[in-house]
Amino acid sequence: MQEISIPIIAIDGTSSSGKGTIAYRLAQHFGFNYLNSGALYRLIAYTIVQKGHDLHDVEKAIEIAKTISPVFEGKKVIVEGQDIWPIISSQEWGQGASIISPIPELREAVHLLQRRMIQHPGLVAEGRDMATHVFTDAHAKLYLDAHIEERARRRHKDELEKQSGKSFEEIVEELRIRDERDKHPSRGNAQLRPAPDGYELDTSDLDIDGVLEKCILWCKEKGVEK
Repeated sequence: MQEISIPIIAIDGTSSSGKGTIAYRLAQHFGFNYLNSGALYRLIAYTIVQKGHDLHDVEKAIEIAKTISPVFEGKKVIVEGQDIWPIISSQEWGQGASIISPIPELREAVHLLQRRMIQHPGLVAEGRDMATHVFTDAHAKLYLDAHIEERARRRHKDELEKQSGKSFEEIVEELRIRDERDKHPSRGNAQLRPAPDGYELDTSDLDIDGVLEKCILWCKEKGVEK
């Protein structure tokens, strides 16, 4: 892929590893645009169901992917003037996204949308194949992970605030299934895995500031500046 001048930071990682928070904080630090790629798939899954279709309806999924035009404003995902992120951020739509995201034709449609997000002064993109497929030309590539129990603890804290009633054990099982699905070789280019030229970081025993500091240092080592 041809080298481009606009700096890109690509972050992949497991669910609840902290990649979303770190990506947003990195975008703030460097003054870059922010792309939550998972939000695109969540939005597509949500739209499919809202229109009364099945998540396995490939044609409808591709049709929707080619017509959505969300606007990212910080952590907000604006669709027709409404912030849809509070709805699609739930585990339900995360699971929905995981079901539709392996579809090759769908990923191609979303891929083109993601590449159009490369705009000055720079881009921080987070997801599960940002560094290994979508932005292989990224200047800095990161992969975040944490022990499944720690990730479940973080998710459980959020679920308690939402009063969802989900138990810690249920969340561990959900994460285990999600990891299996995301890392399975059958996903092809969409398989969750570290980029060979990226920085792998276990966030289990680190707070957000500690993770952010290490990620900023790596980005600077790779030549990314404000």
